[in-house]
Amino acid sequence: MKYIILFTVLVFNTSAFGQQISGSVLEKADQPLIGAVVKWQSEPSNATMTDVNGQFTIPKKTGQHQLIISYLGFKTDTVMAHGAGPFKFTLTPDTSTLNEVVVKSSGTTFDKMASVQTQIITTKELAKAACCNLSESFETNASVSVSFADAITGSRQLEMLGLAGKYVQTNIEGMPGIRGLAVPFGMNYVPGTWIQSVDVIKGTSSIVNGYESMSGTINVELHKPDLAEPVYLNLYTNELGRGEVNLNLAQKLGDKWSVGLLSHGSFLKTEIDRNNDGFKDLPKYDQVNFLNRWKYSGDRFNGQFGVNFLTENREGGQLTDGRFSNPYVFENKSKKLTLFTKTAVLFPETPYRGLGLILNANFYDSESVFGVNPYIAKENTLYGNLIYQDMIGNTNHTYKTGLSFLADQYEESYANFQNPIELNRQELVPGVFGEYTFNKLDRTILVAGLRVDQHNLFGTQVTPRLHFKQDLGETNTWRLSIGKGMRVPTPLAENFGQLVSNREVVFNEPIAPEISWNYGTSWTKDFGKNSLTFDVYHTEFSQHLMMDMEQVGKLLFYNTTNRSFSTSAQAELSLVPNDRWELKAAYRWISVKQTFYAKPDEASLRDKMFVPKSLALLNATYSMPYNKWKIDGTLTYKGKQRIPDLNVDKYADGFVVLNAQVARNFVNWEYYLGAENLLNYKQDNPIISAGNPDDATFDAGQVWGPVVGRTVYLGVRYKLR
Repeated sequence: MKYIILFTVLVFNTSAFGQQISGSVLEKADQPLIGAVVKWQSEPSNATMTDVNGQFTIPKKTGQHQLIISYLGFKTDTVMAHGAGPFKFTLTPDTSTLNEVVVKSSGTTFDKMASVQTQIITTKELAKAACCNLSESFETNASVSVSFADAITGSRQLEMLGLAGKYVQTNIEGMPGIRGLAVPFGMNYVPGTWIQSVDVIKGTSSIVNGYESMSGTINVELHKPDLAEPVYLNLYTNELGRGEVNLNLAQKLGDKWSVGLLSHGSFLKTEIDRNNDGFKDLPKYDQVNFLNRWKYSGDRFNGQFGVNFLTENREGGQLTDGRFSNPYVFENKSKKLTLFTKTAVLFPETPYRGLGLILNANFYDSESVFGVNPYIAKENTLYGNLIYQDMIGNTNHTYKTGLSFLADQYEESYANFQNPIELNRQELVPGVFGEYTFNKLDRTILVAGLRVDQHNLFGTQVTPRLHFKQDLGETNTWRLSIGKGMRVPTPLAENFGQLVSNREVVFNEPIAPEISWNYGTSWTKDFGKNSLTFDVYHTEFSQHLMMDMEQVGKLLFYNTTNRSFSTSAQAELSLVPNDRWELKAAYRWISVKQTFYAKPDEASLRDKMFVPKSLALLNATYSMPYNKWKIDGTLTYKGKQRIPDLNVDKYADGFVVLNAQVARNFVNWEYYLGAENLLNYKQDNPIISAGNPDDATFDAGQVWGPVVGRTVYLGVRYKLR
């Protein structure tokens, strides 16, 4: 998610000053810059702002001579101001300031000026682990958890604020990313070597990007062809037989054009059964993935367009070594094509003004088999977003407004043990939005947004959101967010791992949208390169689609307005004691409850299954001089979580996972060796009735811990700088 950070000042220092000086701030064409910030380097709180003629006056104390002048869209300048003036200062355009401002010191950083709580995972943090794809990008992060959804398919589920990944709006550079049919394997479709950074936003985010953010937003920034290394090669393998080849190429074509190619190939061809239950612990698979992007950067126009193509085949289930005459088989064949374009009209004379257009088309085909049940699914999506931004009077007050359009077409069919299910729908959703931002010296920021969408199936949807940020002194920051979210479920794809069972899927009624409100607050204390953060978020559903597996042999889906909520509280301490060490400690408490019906007239509020009630994380990184050697270790504790039981609330015990990696750096080369799950913790009997897949109780979807034990890996990275 991108936020425009607007440098504005309304604060005047009331101390006694020796004199006042005056001057003007202009651009190269001698046009006045209205609302430019002028402040003393030795006393930043003594600041003022230029008027409609670009002129300013500012009190001056004895000994003050260096002024800092800043303006949105221009390079900040430090100038000498001897005497009383009048002075004339000229700023140079810098379109890069339209991007969000991020203060980066370690691998994971917080955007100190964003109105919402935003954590940025950089390439430095990603390199602490193998990070083969997006699902493995959060191993050193306490805010986001990723785990296997079942014991057969290899699909992974993301969790933020105690809620599943379907409630997290996951974008690729501000465009729709992992949603709909892509939920089961979408994180595997974003290779780690493609990722430049990952923005993790807690709570509802800006309404500019839509209404689907309910618990948070994840925005993935990929490597850009004009900034990336010309050649980046990554090779990876592990003891299970998994192999990966990643090659990124980038080339500048003159001053304005650049082109990039991101490529990925991976495979696992061996059958692994470490727990001796007759089922593959991981599916065999192969994936080929390409992204080609062209980018144009001009003085008045920026544009880029690209295409992403992926094909993947998976095969899981019982071993094929001949011991089973009619083995249980899982298969999945997926193809995905994405076309995108992003254009922006720039106004160098008025850099606070901008016009942007995003277009994205996605085509996804998936064919699966769960034992005797085929599941065929297709998705076609068209997305457009037109955004205009400007100021009101001065850059203290800015706004974004625009039009959006979303078209979704879903076709799903599931055999369901001779009770076939057809889920077909077409969504057409035009929308209009407006967002106002008040920014006072980046210390006080208020963002109020409202969007109205006209859904062809569910009528008018109004989505309000409010974000507030206040700096308390120089080292404390308080944030508050309130917002509404809405989404239309795709229940079979979003519960893909539950289809690996002999449960019959039952829909009691047509699917309705899910609607929730999210409330959150956070406090951050900075001391040097160190920080301490506390946050609390609560998500309350007013309308919810229940996935109920409390009844034997059934997977029930029904709409409910009964109470369903999630509350999450987290504390995180980041320490950089010296240039060698980086330390992180975090603890998260989670309470997620839903209203279930043991009988038609008997409701009870119970813990949601497979959600840990607590999580603790310790991470330590040690670097030798010049980063020649890097050693990283992460210890994660996941607390108890409710698991299915017919009569009472039953909880699985908590467990600990330890990951470690050592890397050796040379000028262009880096070699790394690591291990996941060093303590070799594994869930006992992750597949119920594994010895008899035809039994009514067969179920591979009740996974709450690691299925595969210790895994050693090694790899090499090469960068031509």
